[in-house]
Amino acid sequence: MSTKNDVGVVIKAPNFSTAEFKIIGTSPYVQNKFSAKARQTMKETQEAGSRSRSKRKRKAKDFTKCYEDAMHKMVDGGHGIPAPAFRNAMIDACRMVGFKMTHAKCSVFVEADGFDVDDATPLVRITKGAPNYTELAVRLDTGVPDIHPRPMWEPGWEANVRIRFDADQFSVSDVANLLLRAGAQIGVGEGRPFSKNSKGMGWGMFRLAEEGE
Repeated sequence: MSTKNDVGVVIKAPNFSTAEFKIIGTSPYVQNKFSAKARQTMKETQEAGSRSRSKRKRKAKDFTKCYEDAMHKMVDGGHGIPAPAFRNAMIDACRMVGFKMTHAKCSVFVEADGFDVDDATPLVRITKGAPNYTELAVRLDTGVPDIHPRPMWEPGWEANVRIRFDADQFSVSDVANLLLRAGAQIGVGEGRPFSKNSKGMGWGMFRLAEEGE
């Protein structure tokens, strides 16, 4: 009876590194969180079934509450940008440099500074800038026009983005340039150039801070 020799396959252990980049907003950043109130309304409508449409009464809109509910806040009251927004922007930017997006999904991760007090979304803290109340004229999927209050940070907002990456796939310079492309060509938040819904307002753009900034 003959046996085959076992062939050993050597799999290299993951080689991850972490780099931190300070970013500065070059255009307004607008946030639109899916609020707890919206989730509750959706749940009640689904639970009510077919009766919901015929018996539903339209309540007066509290614009201030809508504005507050659209923000991502941490436990300590600070504001943050969803960490996945930066990761997704970097992955989307891979299409411009010919790097496989599927590989990037396994190679680039954005570390959170905290979590949303309401839905536990991982957040990157906004270290400079404060939200301002703004009203956006929009058109719903039904074609009906509406006004949506949203928090807007003016250009100059800042954040420190910590990125954990596979050092066998990317160098620190690669990661920096990918984040730079994400800020210059993709954007984060509402009205970003790569948004499928906003037609590209040019919001949510950023650059990497220079030494000393």
